[in-house]
Amino acid sequence: MSFNEKAQEFLAQERIAVAGVSRSPQNTANGIYKTLRQSGRTVFAVNPNTDTAEGDPCYPSLQAIPGGVDGVIIITKPEITEQVVQDAVAAGVPRVWMHNNTFMPSSVSEKATAVCHENNITVIDGGCPMMFFDPFHKCMKWMLGAMGRLPK
Repeated sequence: MSFNEKAQEFLAQERIAVAGVSRSPQNTANGIYKTLRQSGRTVFAVNPNTDTAEGDPCYPSLQAIPGGVDGVIIITKPEITEQVVQDAVAAGVPRVWMHNNTFMPSSVSEKATAVCHENNITVIDGGCPMMFFDPFHKCMKWMLGAMGRLPK
């Protein structure tokens, strides 16, 4: 599947977790979380260091989310991404999206990508879900595609 196909399939899911949401509303993860919530999806904030985020409960792990999720978007440091992917394997999460907008530190980890492949988890290792929502980000998607910098 191409990046666009994987992204469209991922974003067609109803129950999505966002790992890396914090108490800081300016956090990139919080922006993605709010956009998904406003789009009508059921979203779950994941961060073991806070009980609430954006006025919603925050779960310490993917395994702690009642009923599980269809996918997780990870906006963390790569070493934390590896831990979240191990949690995704244990929780039976079938889809993982590691955030990378190319202008800020990436969440992508080659080790985490390999773990996803080994466990038949559909993985998007780069890009940003906002490229499919916000007009500015859609423009960025086009530019990154023209430069050959979108994930495969």
